[in-house]
Amino acid sequence: MPENLNVSPDNSANTRLLKGQNYFIADTDEIGLGAVDAVSDESAPRSQWGEAWQHLRKRPMFWLASALILLAVAMALFPSLFTSTDPRSCVLGNSLDGPTSGHPFGFDRQGCDIYARTIYGARASVTVGVLTTLVVVIIGTVFGSIAGYFGGFLDSVLSRITDIFFAIPLVLAAIVVMQMFKEHRTVITVVVVLSIFGWTQIARITRGAVMSVKNEEYVTAAKALGASKLRILTSHILPNSSAPIIVYATVALGTFIVAEATLSFLGIGLPPSVVSWGGDISAAQASLRTQPMVLFYPAIALALTVLSFILMGDVVRDALDPKARTR
Repeated sequence: MPENLNVSPDNSANTRLLKGQNYFIADTDEIGLGAVDAVSDESAPRSQWGEAWQHLRKRPMFWLASALILLAVAMALFPSLFTSTDPRSCVLGNSLDGPTSGHPFGFDRQGCDIYARTIYGARASVTVGVLTTLVVVIIGTVFGSIAGYFGGFLDSVLSRITDIFFAIPLVLAAIVVMQMFKEHRTVITVVVVLSIFGWTQIARITRGAVMSVKNEEYVTAAKALGASKLRILTSHILPNSSAPIIVYATVALGTFIVAEATLSFLGIGLPPSVVSWGGDISAAQASLRTQPMVLFYPAIALALTVLSFILMGDVVRDALDPKARTR
């Protein structure tokens, strides 16, 4: 037998090799079948949110954003846990004084405690952001899901209505409308005004998400079983279209907080009687050159809160979209 002619161990004709070929048999340990067999196949497969949680829990950015969001929410709900000072109690004798015992941030031009106003300012800003986000998600989801699912003439009408509102700048429209409510500016007023012009983006995202899943096999199966259109839309399509909606809503929450601060900064948002970060930033302009720290504290609180929601939106997007993890 030639040197390069090898025969299989069973010497069968079918496995006889030609000249120049070698016959190799891998050891059982190298195949790794034991590791494959050790995996349990009885456990239920993870859902989309289960897979997302497995990814999120390993991201330090997720825990950082969660900590900042929880801190902002805690300040909004329970400000007395962080300070016992009344933010509206001002003594002109303390005007622009530096930090003292019990007043770590010092005093503003009116003699108000900056630390207390920074803590209590979270309530108005976070409340406006959360309520506005809830309203725009409801409006945008209803418009977008109906347009995307039914299509046709209804889709054309709703899409044109969405385009009209989408062409109107949010902050500019809010400025114009808020001028009509100079005597009745409350948190609810700001929420309503921002909601009227802020739902369009979520409507477009919802429409696209619904259109991408309405022809899936599970939707066809539900139709074959006789499920109504409303049931199919609410029980099958929307739950599987919720990922991009949640991601955008998380980022939009920070956007609406900035919008409220902008309106209050311009003096047409919340009234001066309501403690807000935007109002304090506006009042601190006069002291910017001599006492910049008066503006720094409410500004950094606003920036960190908005940043936390943006970071949360980014990590949630990466968790729900596996393709985004490799970009």
